[in-house]
Amino acid sequence: MDIEQKQAELIDHFVNQASTLKASAIWPLIIEATSHPSLFAFSEILSTPTVSELEGTENSLCLDVLRLFAHGTWSDYKSNAGRLPQLVPDQVLKLKQLTVLTLAEMNKVLPYDQLMQELDVANVRELEDFLINECMYAGIVRGKLDQLRRCFEVQFAAGRDLRPGQLGNMLETLSNWLATSDNLLVSIQEKIKWADSTSELDKKHQKDVEDRVEEVKKSLFLKKLHTVSRQTLTSEGMRRSTLNLVE
Repeated sequence: MDIEQKQAELIDHFVNQASTLKASAIWPLIIEATSHPSLFAFSEILSTPTVSELEGTENSLCLDVLRLFAHGTWSDYKSNAGRLPQLVPDQVLKLKQLTVLTLAEMNKVLPYDQLMQELDVANVRELEDFLINECMYAGIVRGKLDQLRRCFEVQFAAGRDLRPGQLGNMLETLSNWLATSDNLLVSIQEKIKWADSTSELDKKHQKDVEDRVEEVKKSLFLKKLHTVSRQTLTSEGMRRSTLNLVE
């Protein structure tokens, strides 16, 4: 089963579970979802009425934790650790995996020093083991570990949940790209027309040259024919004169 299909099935499972629970009983489900080794998307769970209704209640921290896993990073958790529940080890691992995905969205070449700082990793060996065993083997990223340059070159990274406002930015980016593509297409079409026009002019010029060459050939042929005819007439006249003298 591929990652996308597995994700979809897990999302459906947790959304259905969340829809049947009361707000007071939602925390264990959130822990299970954010600890699951194959789940990396949480926006659908966030949008369920049972979860969204936690806003402003005594259980709102559950909502904050789920938002952290949907959009945040390990650094975000450390900055707010004083008011958030302590994470279990599987949640810590998941949040660090998600942090790699966020970094990969922004840059396709991730320096080891940046990764070690963002992930609280002590050394390069530990970092490379994490990237290989917990990220690449999990199928959420693909890339190359460059020990010489001390960086991770990202070739593929799974997408995270869209952050609030990010959809508008994406639509604006796509709109700008579409406008640029349209302008490029117009420019290409104009160049094709210019090339076609130039080609026609070249063909006309070539035809004119060929016609001129044919005219020159014909003219030379006629001149040569005229010369030969004169020479023939002259020779015939001389022969007749000779015969007259002999007679």
